[in-house]
Amino acid sequence: MMLHAEQLHRLVRDLRIGVSFATILPFGPSTPVEDGEMIRASWSLPVAGLVVGLIGAAVYGIAHSVGLTPGPAAMLALASTIFVTGALHEDGLADTADGLGGGRTRERKLEIMRDSRIGTYGACALVISMILRWSALATIAAPRSVMIALLLAHAASRAGLPTFSAFVPPARKDGLSASAGQPTPQYAAIALGVGAIVLALGFGPAKAIVAVIVLAAIGLIMARLSVKQIGGQTGDILGAFEQLAETAVLLMAAAILQSSAQL
Repeated sequence: MMLHAEQLHRLVRDLRIGVSFATILPFGPSTPVEDGEMIRASWSLPVAGLVVGLIGAAVYGIAHSVGLTPGPAAMLALASTIFVTGALHEDGLADTADGLGGGRTRERKLEIMRDSRIGTYGACALVISMILRWSALATIAAPRSVMIALLLAHAASRAGLPTFSAFVPPARKDGLSASAGQPTPQYAAIALGVGAIVLALGFGPAKAIVAVIVLAAIGLIMARLSVKQIGGQTGDILGAFEQLAETAVLLMAAAILQSSAQL
């Protein structure tokens, strides 16, 4: 019985660590996170994504219920997910676009990525990401389908982060990615499993396989690009990967859920 109690305590603590890392919600553990705990809790990132997706879906549902059209409702839902995550991944996307696009040497790219100011590449990347995600949600329109899309996008986009961190070495010895450590294949596999299950439940097995292939391709391209240009991954690279994956899933949801609704 004591063993089960300890396992339950560890499970809850992992979930609280994952949610507190991925969001600004006050659900963090009551005691400081120790060395290695973030690695162990990395499996819970897609579950934290489900929390973010639920918040966005709730905002969309409320907006729809008071008579807002899909366009404004979708923007409010998108804004709520950005707010609840502290724009963590949007910041990573902008910094990655600025660094990889504007720097000529590895050192200059890393220097730009650490600069809090946003440049032309970063601004363009954010605008494109926002428009694509907003238009996907507005196209889906139906509150139930929007909820499914948001849950899938936020869970699946975070499911691959532990695997990316596990197999792509850090580009530098300091920074968020290096300090968090590299997850073990075991925890990475659990996160991937959670993401795959969520995709299968939302899209169906066949279309979920297509989604997994698309997300894997995005991960491989990002891994190759980051290793070639800066020697590995950083927290910003992980944020950019999440944004690309989230956008891809929302676009797939717009096509799949919209076509399903028309049958």
